[in-house]
Amino acid sequence: MKTDAMTDAMTDAMVETARAIVAPGKGVLAADESAPTMAKRLAAVGLESSESLRRAYRETLFTAEGLSEHISGVILFDETVHQTDDAGTALPEVLRRQGIIPGIKVDRGIRPLAGFPGEVATEGLDGLRERLGVYAGLGLRFAKWRAVIRIDDGMPTDTAIRTNAHLLARYAALSQEAGLVPIVEPEVLMDGAHDISTCATVTRRVLDEVYAQLAEHRVVLEATLLKPNMVLPGTVAAAQASDGEIATATIEALRAAVPAAVAGVLFLSGGQSDQEATARLDALNRLPAQPWELSFSYGRALQAPVLRVWSEDLAGRAMAQAALIKRARLNGAARAGAYTAALEKDPAFVG
Repeated sequence: MKTDAMTDAMTDAMVETARAIVAPGKGVLAADESAPTMAKRLAAVGLESSESLRRAYRETLFTAEGLSEHISGVILFDETVHQTDDAGTALPEVLRRQGIIPGIKVDRGIRPLAGFPGEVATEGLDGLRERLGVYAGLGLRFAKWRAVIRIDDGMPTDTAIRTNAHLLARYAALSQEAGLVPIVEPEVLMDGAHDISTCATVTRRVLDEVYAQLAEHRVVLEATLLKPNMVLPGTVAAAQASDGEIATATIEALRAAVPAAVAGVLFLSGGQSDQEATARLDALNRLPAQPWELSFSYGRALQAPVLRVWSEDLAGRAMAQAALIKRARLNGAARAGAYTAALEKDPAFVG
């Protein structure tokens, strides 16, 4: 249902953008790390974070030749939106010239949920309408908001799920009012000792509430994208699961809760290794066809090998960009259910 502020043309444009983001063979590069998070990533490879270093790294990512073959969109952080490349071109424009859609992370991180020890809620609604208007004016075409749900003794509570779902819905409605496609990201964390069945149950509870809230806030589902976790056993669970078991459990949860009208599903990597994230995306796409495109929106699972290479030669970009193109191509193959571990060493997949 459109609101008074949304025209038919605006809705049509958002639907077109959503479909372009999940075009066959393509997915999203999440390059929206905040300055503190980016500092941790850089420190892990022996580098001290600075604005100029973060800018140089992201320019390296965005100028990789052929990136648009398998990357349809890039999620940016606010700092990056206002940075330029070495030639003075705004980084969002660098992406547009590559044929890649620029988007923006708009939440302001998680904070403790008062009265519920161990649980969190995402902040950022204050001033969001105005910020979204600015981003739309700069030519960005989609937004992202992450909610975090933890599994532990007595968690998640219904209150934590309901609170985060409400925040996601408010954000999504405001994004569409501004003409931006909202990526709705309710992440059930993989940290913990829970089994895959528990993760499936919690994931479904979360998705049920998210879509109830989106309906209540009159969000146009055809102009949205879902960025969920895969259904996984906890990182220290007694029993792990095969890629096929993970894919089956994930699809069962989605089919039980996610309306077919949603334009597509962009799985997050959520702490999985780059190869795990690719292999599991492949397993999902080997199952019978679903109502939605099954794509990816990966941060570390695309960037980890890139950052390692780049840290060894800050002036030379070729090897780092080759590492990014390789992972993009492998995930492009996974989108078609055509990935195998042997492709990791196939010269054809090296940029």
